[in-house]
Amino acid sequence: MKKVVLPTDFSENAYNAISYALELFRDEDCTFYLMNTYTPAVYQAEYVLHSPGQIGLGDMYQSHSMDQLEELKQELERRYKNPKHHLFTHSAFNTVVDEVEALVENEGADLVVMGTQGATGAKEILFGTHTVHVLKRLKCPIVVVPSGYAYEAPVSILFPTDYEVAYDDLPFKVLLDIATLHTSRIEVMHVSTGFELTDSQQQHKKGLKRILSKTPHGFHDLPGQEIIAAINNFQQQSQYNFLVMVRNKHTFLERLFIEPVIKKVAFHVTIPFMVIPG
Repeated sequence: MKKVVLPTDFSENAYNAISYALELFRDEDCTFYLMNTYTPAVYQAEYVLHSPGQIGLGDMYQSHSMDQLEELKQELERRYKNPKHHLFTHSAFNTVVDEVEALVENEGADLVVMGTQGATGAKEILFGTHTVHVLKRLKCPIVVVPSGYAYEAPVSILFPTDYEVAYDDLPFKVLLDIATLHTSRIEVMHVSTGFELTDSQQQHKKGLKRILSKTPHGFHDLPGQEIIAAINNFQQQSQYNFLVMVRNKHTFLERLFIEPVIKKVAFHVTIPFMVIPG
């Protein structure tokens, strides 16, 4: 049974991502963890020192979080009525990033699905701070869903890569499961730099071909250009409804994440985005 963590701040963005996850795995047995964290700004040094003004404040925030989670759970169960799905609630006084990481480890979760937490328009995904940190630290795949995205089965999957990392079977399992579930085709896109692939890149490409051998797929080479421009151009040529990248310190994706401007960088796509740990 697949285990999926669904962080929520009870926003419309978060609800949309949760709905996407429930639709994505509609025909698969799954356990979903509806997760909310509360870190009130009023918690200062006085709280640590047990100031009388702070006593009971934690219980109040926890109670509010748990009540909202239970309401969300009941609403989702009424709406979807899926006997294959089991929903649990999880509330914690912690940061989003730390609690997602802990919950994934403690429950052996296979996937995290969350909203962009910062989408600024119908044609953009702008990653918010929480999302960026989760993407950088998480050891399992994560799917980021654009704000307002109307669910479509991921039958056409775009996978940009530079072949700079060795591909392992385990991190790809969730992607392959999704592809099997929806009879998807995965299109691998490589942006050429004008040079032949190195020996290591050739080996990595062979490894990827082996991993995808039982899944419909294709390989494409594009002339040299910026990776975001290449994604956008490729997306315009063919309608894809799922984007996948591998996160690794050597890849273009990681270079994007470690630059301070990441909070201002938008992927001009309207499709869900999976990041697989390298």
